Amino acid sequence: MNSRKLVAISTAEIEEYPIARETRLDGHSFIKWQHIRWLSSKTFKLCSWEVQGMARALFDLSQLESPVGTLPDDDAELAHMLRVDTSRMADLRRSEYGPLRNWRPCLSEGERRLMHPVVLAQVQDALERREIHELSKEDKATYQRLKRLREALKSLGLAGEVLEDERLIGRMDEWLKQTCKGNRRMPHYEAAIQHAVAQGWVGRPASVR
Repeated sequence: MNSRKLVAISTAEIEEYPIARETRLDGHSFIKWQHIRWLSSKTFKLCSWEVQGMARALFDLSQLESPVGTLPDDDAELAHMLRVDTSRMADLRRSEYGPLRNWRPCLSEGERRLMHPVVLAQVQDALERREIHELSKEDKATYQRLKRLREALKSLGLAGEVLEDERLIGRMDEWLKQTCKGNRRMPHYEAAIQHAVAQGWVGRPASVR
């Protein structure tokens, strides 16, 4: 087994992990597995099947850690995660082609952890895609909310050209968001029209007195 010399690193030389400890990946978050990159890596080409399995297990287990994407820098904890004894874990950590290949020390709120650049990139990608997905859901919610607003205003007598006024609809929606915290009902829409009339945004429709 190839071994490598472990070199002590001072805390001042260790980089801060960029993801906050409270950031979590929920069960629906998808972490990409880049199989082509994996099959081209030295870990796949030169490590034993046992070590490859351990490496993949650590990749998956790091998603459950805090901060997400890191591992404890502790032989006893790592040994427990890989179901080996601590002496075996120490040997694996010294090996150039062990399951912790390319994992390096980092700091998270003063705690020393282990990070892997590829794992970090994959976690950041998953978090970014989650943010985009959340924004997409917000956009859908906004679309449905404005659709209901237009339908209600139409039933209250506002003309089609008024309903097509994006600025007006936006103003009324914003006013409703500030004044109506629950489900919007017809009295809320009537109040929105009255407010718009009072502000001079629109003329009073015949159905609203």
